[in-house]
Formats: sequence, structure tokens, C-alpha cells
Amino acid sequence: MNKRSAFALLLSLTAAGCTTLPTSGPNSHSIVEGAAASLVSDPNNVVFSYALLDINRAVLDRVVAVGPESFFKSFGNRRAPPVPIRVGVGDVLQVSVFESSSGGLFIPAEAGARPGNFVTFPQQMVDRSGAISVPFAGEVRAAGRSLSEIQREIEARLAKRAVEPQVVVSMAEQNANEVSVVGDVVSGANKFKIRPNGERILDMLSKAGGFRYPGYELFVTLQRGKQKTTVYFPTLINDPHENIFVEPGDTIYVYREQQKFVAVGALGSVGQTSGLTGLYAFENERLSLNEAVAKAGGLLDTRANPGQVFVYRMEHRQTLEALKVDLKKFPRDQKFIPTVYRANFRDPSSFFIAQSFPVRHKDIIYAANADAVELAKFLEFLRAVTSTVAGVATDGLVIGNPGRALSQ
Repeated sequence: MNKRSAFALLLSLTAAGCTTLPTSGPNSHSIVEGAAASLVSDPNNVVFSYALLDINRAVLDRVVAVGPESFFKSFGNRRAPPVPIRVGVGDVLQVSVFESSSGGLFIPAEAGARPGNFVTFPQQMVDRSGAISVPFAGEVRAAGRSLSEIQREIEARLAKRAVEPQVVVSMAEQNANEVSVVGDVVSGANKFKIRPNGERILDMLSKAGGFRYPGYELFVTLQRGKQKTTVYFPTLINDPHENIFVEPGDTIYVYREQQKFVAVGALGSVGQTSGLTGLYAFENERLSLNEAVAKAGGLLDTRANPGQVFVYRMEHRQTLEALKVDLKKFPRDQKFIPTVYRANFRDPSSFFIAQSFPVRHKDIIYAANADAVELAKFLEFLRAVTSTVAGVATDGLVIGNPGRALSQ
């Protein structure tokens, strides 16, 4: 049997072996061929368009650790005074009317008949229609108005009947001006009243009793009406601008999301059987690219291409626009752009750059193989095939003419 015949025999045996060798499930060819209907992509085409950026000084100046979402930008200037407390349905008010002299509407002519020139009405709750009732002034709208606004309207209505009336309206019980705090806080879910001089987000979180988990694992969402913004809790602590005033009806949601990244490719711990899966937790507030590569075991000397280390992430569009990346191929309303950042560890200064590049939650770090490794793989495959062919040829010779095989 010559080598050409042996190679043909090997191919036929390999094809037959595909259906007889034990496997853990159907192979890919069986799945593709067995589909009654399919919608598949050409494996030679790129499924998603993405942007590629080399990590440099300009990138470091623009990229952020968590993201550009901001309470300060979304809900206004923190230096602005707190929103005035407005009366709401369910609040309990107390109204007092003062007159300048006796003999008026509320003060009897006999000055000694009462201890002062004022009258205080029983406390009353703002009803569902948003109003309260004041004797001789009728029904007065209260919901949505400040205490001073309510006072002025009552005074105007009593002006022709009382003697130079002055009205004082006070909040006896505040029930409507509350902020809800829910999620991973000690108090669970609760509502907290806003003090008249205003309170900020951290004030509300303090009233909720603190957190159940470390701050670097927490995110805070503020929902106001139909608008909602999420900020990383350490950002709220480190940047005073983010600690804005709350408003009645706000909802603050605190949730835990442990930050993690995935590392694949030519890295020291990838593929080991020591329980490492390629998924790593930050375990602190910030993680640089240097630290992330180190967590994953470092670049393999025998396999990795130090000039081709990539970070995959969904980047905020405004970050790429600030870097003047051409985004014409991406829809205008696409807020997050698939982006690949490339680090070149052959550059002697690359470790300084990588130390300043922040890894973000759900990033994928991929260390590419060196070209020599791919060539070595091909040569190893070629050696395996040729040695197998040679072995088949030898086996054929032994079976067909054992005497001749022994004489060689």
C-alpha cells in the first residue's frame, strides 16, 4: 500500500469514525445539517460593527470607570435651594386667624372675654380634592401650594369681614411629602419625610439605616416622575455634586451588583483545572487593566502576543464622540457602541497607561496568541497527520506482507 492509498484510507476511516466514536453530544455538522429551518450568518462576516481604539493619553482623559450617568446632570444643580415643601393630599394643617382689634369677625367686643386677639381652628386633613375648609372663607385649595400661598388666599377672602386679618397656616402632620427608599438597605423598604430646609440623597440613605453590603458593590437609582438615573455609590460619595436635593415623591432604589470581568485567551489562569472559570470579581472599588491581567494570571510567555491585548465593552456613545471617533456606521439613536480597546504591552510605557485604564463591569479581556504559536499549532497538526498516514501505510504493509515488513 502506497502513502496515497493510505491517506485515502485514513480519510475514510476518519469519516466513519465521526459517527461511531463516543461523544458528549451531536457535533456541529449534525446540528447544522439537521435543522428544518435556520437563520444563520456567514462565518466569514462580522456580525456586529464595532469601534477599535488604541489605548493612549487621549483615551485615558475621556474614558470613565463606571459611566457618565449623573444625578447632577439629570436633575439639576445641587447648589440650587431645595424645592419648597408643598402641601399634599393627606397632610394635616392648622389655621389661626389674628385680628387687629376686638369686635371683629372672630374677636368679641368684650376684650376680656378671650385670652388674645386670635382664633385657632381644629386641625384638618387635606382631602382627596386637595382642599381644606375655613369658616367664613369657604373651601380653600391647599394641595400643590406652599403654606404662604394658602395664608394669602385666606386673608384675601376674610379681608372684608374680619378686622385686618392675618392668617398663620402651619403643618401639623406631614404625610404627603415623602421619599421612598427601597432595595438593599437595612430598613428594607420605607418612606421618609423631608425636613422643611431640604434633604439630600445621602440624608435619605442615612435615614434608611445604611447598607447590607460593601459600598463598592452598590448602585443607587433615583426615579423622579418618568426620569430615572443610576449612579455607582462610591461616585455619590466621592463627588459632592452628585448628592443633590431630593423632592417629594422621589424613589431611591439601592441594589447590589458585584462588579466582574471575563478574561480569555493567552493568560496564565485560563484553562487551568484549579476551579478558575475566567470570571473574576473586582473585590474593590476600582480595577485597572494591569490589575485585571494580573488577576487572570498574567500574559503567557510561550503563547501571548503582548502587543495585542484587547478589552471588549459596550461604550457610551458620548465618550466616543468626545474622542472624535467616526460613528456614521452606527444608528444615531444607539446609546452604547460595541467597542474594542487595544493595549500594546510591547511599549515600555504601556504599564503606566494600563495602570490608569479602568476596567468596567462586564468587560471582556482577550489576550491574543502570538503568530508563532499559530504556526506551531499548524505544524503540530501537520506532523500528526503525516505520522498517522505513515503509521497506516506501515500497518498495511505488515498486514499484506508480514515477511517483507520484517525483512526491512
